[in-house]
Amino acid sequence: MNTTPTDITALPHARGLRLMASASLLVLLAGCAVTDDAPQATAPLPERYHAWFEDGQPRNLEWMHKQTVEKADEAAAAGNPREAIRLLTSLTHQGFPQAHYELGKLHDQGEAMERDPGRAAEHYARAVRTPSYIRGHAAINLAKLYREGDGVEHNDLLAYHLLRLAVKEEVGRDERVMLAELLREGGDGVSANPERAARLYAIEAEQGQEEALRALAEAHAPDGWLDEKPERAMDYARRYAEALRKRAAAGETDAMRRLAGLHAPDGLLGDQPEQRLHWLRQAAEAGDKDVLGNAGNALLDAGETRQGVAMLEEAAKHGDVDAMTKLGGLLVDPERSPTRPAAGKRWLERAVEAGNADAMEALGATLVAEARRRAEAVGELRDNAGSSETPSPNLAEPTRFTPPEAQRGIALLERAAEQDHALAMTRLGDLYLEGELVASQPYLAIDYLGRAHELGHPWATQQLGAAYLEGRGVTQDGRRAAGLLREAGKQGQAGALRLLGEAHLQEQGPLPFHPSRAESLLEEALEAGDDTAMAVLGEAYLRGPLPEDSGRGLALLERAARNGDANAMLVLGRAYRDGDGVGQDLDEATRWLTRAREAGSTAADEVMVGVNRKKGAGGDINALIEAAEQGHPGAMADLGRAFREGRGVQADSRAARRWLEQAANAGHTGARAELGEMLLDGEPQRALSLLQAAADAGHQGARLTLGQAYLKGDSVEADAERGIGYLRPLAEAGNPHAARELGVAYQEGLGVAADPEQAREWLERAAENGDLASRANLGRSLLRGEAGMPVDTERGQELLQEAADQGHPGAMATLGREYIRGENLEQDVRHGADYLLKAAEQGHSSARLALAKAYLAANGLENASREQALVWLDGVMEGDSSIALQTLHELLSDESAAEALEVAAAE
Repeated sequence: MNTTPTDITALPHARGLRLMASASLLVLLAGCAVTDDAPQATAPLPERYHAWFEDGQPRNLEWMHKQTVEKADEAAAAGNPREAIRLLTSLTHQGFPQAHYELGKLHDQGEAMERDPGRAAEHYARAVRTPSYIRGHAAINLAKLYREGDGVEHNDLLAYHLLRLAVKEEVGRDERVMLAELLREGGDGVSANPERAARLYAIEAEQGQEEALRALAEAHAPDGWLDEKPERAMDYARRYAEALRKRAAAGETDAMRRLAGLHAPDGLLGDQPEQRLHWLRQAAEAGDKDVLGNAGNALLDAGETRQGVAMLEEAAKHGDVDAMTKLGGLLVDPERSPTRPAAGKRWLERAVEAGNADAMEALGATLVAEARRRAEAVGELRDNAGSSETPSPNLAEPTRFTPPEAQRGIALLERAAEQDHALAMTRLGDLYLEGELVASQPYLAIDYLGRAHELGHPWATQQLGAAYLEGRGVTQDGRRAAGLLREAGKQGQAGALRLLGEAHLQEQGPLPFHPSRAESLLEEALEAGDDTAMAVLGEAYLRGPLPEDSGRGLALLERAARNGDANAMLVLGRAYRDGDGVGQDLDEATRWLTRAREAGSTAADEVMVGVNRKKGAGGDINALIEAAEQGHPGAMADLGRAFREGRGVQADSRAARRWLEQAANAGHTGARAELGEMLLDGEPQRALSLLQAAADAGHQGARLTLGQAYLKGDSVEADAERGIGYLRPLAEAGNPHAARELGVAYQEGLGVAADPEQAREWLERAAENGDLASRANLGRSLLRGEAGMPVDTERGQELLQEAADQGHPGAMATLGREYIRGENLEQDVRHGADYLLKAAEQGHSSARLALAKAYLAANGLENASREQALVWLDGVMEGDSSIALQTLHELLSDESAAEALEVAAAE
């Protein structure tokens, strides 16, 4: 096919005519289309075209020549264009313009031969130059080629003059409509004149010309190109519809299609789904197989899913590739019910074979989604085998492997991307960024997203903005991210607004911390339909950083949860577990987390374990057992401790060891430390190995246990230097237990030389960090001047008082003795007795014994057994505490009892 634009004036005959042009020719042209009578022409018509519009003697066919044309038509219809051309060419040699017109149609229409619009234009031009009854027809056909730049260079000015010639010739085709179209908007060398265009349309509209009626209806409609006149627009639209209905009644499917369009949402007669569907069905039933797909879509839009799918299937069976693609996408959509994925993929495969890029994208996305669902199922099994907040080191990282269906899906997406399919590019960018089904390739992902963004795809713009926000595949750039996300938000991507809002909630991030701006963006995203924004906003009200509004936060989260947002359910579960913004309610936490798990949240099980651990700590041993049996290392460690200490269950050292072993094997550092401590007495080598592993992992308890063991030689060979090596860093870091151990060691000379100064220093540190035993110990030593420490009565009494006020029985016993003895503190026997009773109530043995001896002395039973006295004391203390105190005070009124108490206190 020759589509090279042709300069028709370069033909020998045209050059000859141009050379013959003279002043007299210009006079002849004055009444035609090239001079002042062409008001919309903004440039003169080049001289080489003047000969086309010359008036002269008409040259028409005689009857015998008409027979030749008829024979040529018959030859073309019989598939013999060569013979048709031969017959018509014989007439051109005789100067008949009709023969050129017929040859032009042969080359233009391309029915009996390959289409050649350039050759067609040559013949039409020759037909135009000689007056005849087909001159106007040739002018119309040639004008169309110049308007469209089809086989010739685009030339609006020449088309304008040709159409004016056709109007002058009164052809009676669509010359006025074509001229009106040109004048409506203007063109190169032709100024726009909407009013003149409207007059031309009106002439044709009076004759019922469809395109004129449609054009005038559009012109007077809102946003039309003439003054808005709704009533006039509707009148023209109805007349247009009436003209179409006449053709539709004759069985013309094109008219039926157009009638359906009139009733579309943007149609001239307004959105009337039933009428639209009626005409699409009429067209389909009349044999227009191409309209079946449109009819199916219309049925779907009207909510008639079953009929819509049936119509699409019919269209697909007739080879409608778009219908195959639409149908396939519907049948594989997991959100539609019922789905027929196998059938859907078959239709998509057929559309892919036909080269449809939309089908490539749809099938590729389907295969990738199926592969992801399978991978997630495997991941859930893996999580069920050992999910934990602290991942088990025994669960190996799965080797990266792209399943075959995902490989095919990616290949299809890449094929669609090669055809500049923006959604396919965006999906590929997303795949290569997340790196789940394929190895992460951030730079390739950014390339795909960038190309899709340039094509204007809003999701790609959002994803590209998210990449700049997080610094994935590109250098983190908050300003660039914000610009892209705002652009995506304006394009309707509510998720982009949410991402911006979330970024402004972060105190440390690429965008400024700006809670009020974040709140505004999240509200905007919520209004735009992003349910995830509802959950984010609710959590921010509940847990910060927005000003606390637990009522609104809960309402938003519960609303999002009702809409099926698994993350909202998860946030609610955490909130009730931890008491964030709501009262802690572990049963309510369980309810929300169960719903989150059912909604597909992979994190729900992990959070649920935390709930069960808390329930276990509160005495619900069954909940703790459930968490442990799920394989959570922390829960297994907690259960081991429960069996070891008899909390919630009967103490069982074997069960304790079994659960601690499992937790330790799963990598739980605390379990290693506890199991090591448990095994020190019987399996020192294994114990030391576990403790060392826990210590190397930074577990302070393990380091403390090792320090104590080596310092005191408990179950291991004493090594004071090594013991202090474990304890000193802990003590310097503020660990009160380590500081106490060091203080006692230097106080008593355990493994080291006694050093009262260092003893006081470490015991002071332990006391400052809240260790009550160190306060009691140091207080007693300073009050009495023990262990080589100088007496410091004020500081000693202060430390003892602090420890006693916080419930330390040893401090109470010491203060009781000191008040009773009156040597280091001013004597106050009753006050001392009060302290001794408090200490005795907590089981302090020497306080109990002192009170028991006082009882024996008061009753003249100095020789009675101590056991009898202690039985009395227990009976007193088991009653009301105020009565016990009164009984004791009455007892002390006996001088012998008071003396006995003083003696006991001094022992």
